[in-house]
Amino acid sequence: MQSPPPLIQAGHIVLIRLPSGEIKNVSLTKDSNISLGKFGSFDSNALIGQPYGLSYEIIGKNLKVLPPKTIQELEDTDATNEMINDAEHVQPLTLADIEELKDSGIHASEIIEKQIEQHANFALKTEYSKDKYKKRKEAKYSKTFTTIVPNLSNICDFWYNKDPNRIRDIRPDTLSQMLNLANIRPGGRYIAVEEASGMVVSSILARMGGQGRLLTICDVDSPPAYPIMSYLNFEKDAIHPVLSSLNWATADENHTPIVPPVEPTSGEFKSERHKSRKNKRKNANDLLFSTRADLFAGEFEALIIASEYEPMSILEKLSPYLAGSASIVVQSPHVQVLSDLQGKMRRMPQYLGPSVTESWLRRYQVLPGRTHPTMSTSGTGGFLLHAIKVYDDPNASSVHFQRHKNGTGDAKDVGEDDIAGTYGD
Repeated sequence: MQSPPPLIQAGHIVLIRLPSGEIKNVSLTKDSNISLGKFGSFDSNALIGQPYGLSYEIIGKNLKVLPPKTIQELEDTDATNEMINDAEHVQPLTLADIEELKDSGIHASEIIEKQIEQHANFALKTEYSKDKYKKRKEAKYSKTFTTIVPNLSNICDFWYNKDPNRIRDIRPDTLSQMLNLANIRPGGRYIAVEEASGMVVSSILARMGGQGRLLTICDVDSPPAYPIMSYLNFEKDAIHPVLSSLNWATADENHTPIVPPVEPTSGEFKSERHKSRKNKRKNANDLLFSTRADLFAGEFEALIIASEYEPMSILEKLSPYLAGSASIVVQSPHVQVLSDLQGKMRRMPQYLGPSVTESWLRRYQVLPGRTHPTMSTSGTGGFLLHAIKVYDDPNASSVHFQRHKNGTGDAKDVGEDDIAGTYGD
């Protein structure tokens, strides 16, 4: 059964698709005014409690929900565009006239109809050209917008188009490959080292659904800020029981953390505020040591790396804490970084099948009679290296079922303990 779409709440960051196709992010607070520039403004309370994915028209300061648009199949005709001359004289309706119509409060559809009526060559256009003309005018004059469902694909696509360097050129298809190769699932235990503004960490948390363990390693003393995490509008119980962080110093077993004292030097608390502050320190210290103990206990199921640091140094540091058959996924915008890493890992018997891949994405326009690839596409979504960790045990070998004669002359299989011994502990 498909779950209902999420509802917009106060405090959410909402992505809005404008008629021009541009996507804008809006921080939603109660009793505030949201401005979309030339497309108008509206009261934020009109969006609170509404499901994501609906389209709205701005009327004054209010919103009107628009019905879903249906795809209209156009009938091809014998008309061509070869005799059309789109000079200035073909459209007598001037910009001043259009502004006057807009100021009079006339609806955008009526402005478009007036432009079509006075267009000298509109009747000569093909049906496809007429449809494109109408859509261009709607994108220019319509005061409409659509809220975007805050899922991983939409948010990753938004940031890839807005600032790809901030998320290390991770495209939605590349992100899906990372999650699949690492076998991210609810209840799993994972280590992540990422500097992609929280895109990778947020995606792992979304897949885990509030169950399991995610440990991130960073180079700051305080828990790292993952700005993209706020776009997914997580509930608290999907983050705090699952996510913990250590910096590189505290992730070292030979390092002894220096922590502030939790007991007053005089033996008594000066005030309730003093007691509360000491209790917070104690809780922070307990969390630090429990997180370190969890890391050093190992048996993590995957290591995901998307960092500016040299990946081999990260791998050497964290690989001992991975379980057998754990996945290792490393992302980089540059293939040479992963090619060098692949060469090093091939000479190390504890890594099985290191391979470098690059995903390919081509978007299509899907319309009746007009389905074709888009004319421009992104160059790359980055490169991925995937490998499996295995135990480098020279005593381990394939299980051989050795048979020997017992006292009665019957064949006897080796016991389960003997078979398990070939794998090691």
